[in-house]
Amino acid sequence: MLFAVWAKDRAGALEQRVQVREQHRARLRAPAPHAVEVLLAGPLFDAPGGAMNGTLLVVAAESIAAVQGFVEADPYVLAGVYASVDIRPWHCGLGSIGPAGAGAPREQP
Repeated sequence: MLFAVWAKDRAGALEQRVQVREQHRARLRAPAPHAVEVLLAGPLFDAPGGAMNGTLLVVAAESIAAVQGFVEADPYVLAGVYASVDIRPWHCGLGSIGPAGAGAPREQP
């Protein structure tokens, strides 16, 4: 199944975000030990050209519980960056993401 993860930073969390960003990104790219495959990932911004203030992920997993566990162990969560995280089942209606990430890009900016 595919899931969308929309996480919003808490006010004033930019410094913590920057401090653990590389740990967060490395974990998103790691295929194990978690059972979640990150298909798309990137920061959200407060305005065009503005500061990062959240995260959007599209992931493949067997269950929403697996995604919740994956998110709970994220460096941003552990550092207290996020104010809220919303995880929803998602279906790709347009684009190149298919089951288990077929055709999904691998490298994120």
